[in-house]
Amino acid sequence: MVTALYFFETPTKSLPLAIWSMAVDRGRLRRFKGVSFAKLLGAGKGETFTPRDADINRWGFLVVIDEERLAALDQSRIVKKWRRFSNNEYRILLDPISSHGKWSKREPFKVKEGASADGKIAAITRARIKASHTSRFFSSVPPVTASLHGSAGLLTAIGIGEAPIGLQGTFSLWNSASDLRTFAYKGEAHTKAIADTEKFQWYAEELFARFSVREERGSMVDKRSN
Repeated sequence: MVTALYFFETPTKSLPLAIWSMAVDRGRLRRFKGVSFAKLLGAGKGETFTPRDADINRWGFLVVIDEERLAALDQSRIVKKWRRFSNNEYRILLDPISSHGKWSKREPFKVKEGASADGKIAAITRARIKASHTSRFFSSVPPVTASLHGSAGLLTAIGIGEAPIGLQGTFSLWNSASDLRTFAYKGEAHTKAIADTEKFQWYAEELFARFSVREERGSMVDKRSN
C-alpha cells in the first residue's frame, strides 16, 4: 500500500465545481478498487484553524491504495476531472514511518518494517475537537503555528480539514526527521501545546503520522508570505 496525497489549485471561477466535486467524489474514491482509506480535504493557511483560514482555491484528497492500482487512480475520471478545472497539481507519495491515533475511528496508515527515515519527511496531524473545548483550542493555536512556520528545515505547511470547524489538521514537509523532531519536542510553543492537550483533553480523536517521501510530482504553491 502507498499513501497518495493530491492538492489542486483552482481558479475562483471554478469554486462551484470544486465544491460539487468535494461532495460527489467522497464515495467515488472510497469505492475505487484498491483503496482502503480516502478523505476529501479542504485546505487553509494553517495559521488560526478557523474559517477565516480557509483557502477557497486549494483542495485535495488523501488515499491509501494498493500500489498496483495507483496508476489507474492517477488516470481515473476523478483525477482527470480535477485537472481540467485546476491550474496547478501537486502529488506526493508517502510511506508511513510511524502512526499514532485514529482517523474516523480507523488506523489508516500501516507502518512498513524497516521504513527509512532518511531524506525528506512528511507529517500529517488530524484531530476532532470537542465542542466544549473549541475556544480554548483556538486560543492555543497562534503560538504553535508561528513556531511551526518559523522552524528550521520546514519546506511547506498547510492546514487541512474535512470541515471548516472541529475537524482540523496539518500537512507539513521537512528537510529531515531531525528538523521535525526539533520542532515537535524542543520548541517551547509546541511542547506547551502537548502538555495542554494532556491536561485539558480537548480532542475527541487525534492522529499523528510521519512518512518518508517516495516521490513528488509538481510543486506546492507556497502562500505563507501572503
